[in-house]
Amino acid sequence: MRVAITGGAGFIGANLARHLLDRGAEITVLDDLSTGYERNIAGLDLEFVEGSILDDHDLEALNDADAIVHLAALPSVPRSIENPLLSHEVNATGSLRVLEKARARGAHVILASSSSVYGANPILPKVESMRPMPLSPYAVSKLAAESYALAHQQVFGLPTLAFRFFNVYGPLQAPGHAYAAVVPAFTHAAVTGTTLVVHGDGKQTRDFTFVGTVVAAIGDALERRVTSTDPVNLAFGTRHSLLDVVALLEDMLDRAVPLEHVGTRAGDVRDSQADSTLITSLFGSVEPTELRDGLAQTVAWMQEYIA
Repeated sequence: MRVAITGGAGFIGANLARHLLDRGAEITVLDDLSTGYERNIAGLDLEFVEGSILDDHDLEALNDADAIVHLAALPSVPRSIENPLLSHEVNATGSLRVLEKARARGAHVILASSSSVYGANPILPKVESMRPMPLSPYAVSKLAAESYALAHQQVFGLPTLAFRFFNVYGPLQAPGHAYAAVVPAFTHAAVTGTTLVVHGDGKQTRDFTFVGTVVAAIGDALERRVTSTDPVNLAFGTRHSLLDVVALLEDMLDRAVPLEHVGTRAGDVRDSQADSTLITSLFGSVEPTELRDGLAQTVAWMQEYIA
C-alpha cells in the first residue's frame, strides 16, 4: 500500500511512518516543516517532500497514494487566537485542498480533527453526536476540516474517516516552543528541574491519549479501509487532571517539581473526556495505553532528547 502522510514530520506523523513501514507500506511524507522536524524522520526508508498543502505543485506528492493520512495543521489554540486567518487557511482550506486531491484519485482519507470542536459543551463524556461548541478559531477550523471530509464522503463517495484526537502525547513531541502542548512542556520541565508553568489551578482534566495507541488505530483503519459517516473520537474515556500528570512525573523522577500557576488561557476548555463507544466498536483490537506507561516512555525519550 502506498500511503501519503501530510504533516508526516510532526510527532504523530513520524510515529505513524515508523508503524506503517514496519508493516510493509510505502510512505511519502509531505511537510513544510513549520511545526515538524526533518530529524523526526531521518534515516527512515520513505520519500520526503518539503512542501505545503496550500501549494498545488507540492500536493502532487499525493498523486500516487492509495491512502492519505491528513495530519498537516497549524496547531495550538493560542496561536489561532493570534492569527485566526492563517489558522483557517491551513486547517480548513488546506484540508479541502487535500480532499480534492484525494477525490481525483479516489484515495482513502483519514483526517485528524480535534476534541476542541466540543468546546463549551459541558456534557461529559463527549459523544460524537453532541452539538459542537468551539471556543477558538483553531477549533472552528478543525470542525470545518472534518465537515469537509464527511461532505466529500456523502456527495462524492470519497472513503473518509475523521478522527477527533484528544490530547495526544508521546515520544518525538517537541517541548521547546511557545505553543508546546501540555505533556511535552510538563515533561521537559520535570526532567530538567525547571519551574513548570500551569495555566489556571491545574485541576482541569483531559483525556490523554498515547501516540502509540493513535497510530495503532490509524494503521488498522488503513489496513481495513475503515470509513465512518460520523466523526470518531480517538480516545478511550480516561480523565486526568494536569496536577495528576505532575504527580506521576514527580513519582517517576523521585523529586518534587516546582510549579508556577498563571492565569487561564482564552479558548481553553475546562474538562475533556471522550465517550469511547464508537471507537471501541470500530477498533476493538486496539488497546489503550495507561497514562503512567505512556508517560514513562515519554520521559525516557525526553531524557535522551535533552542529553
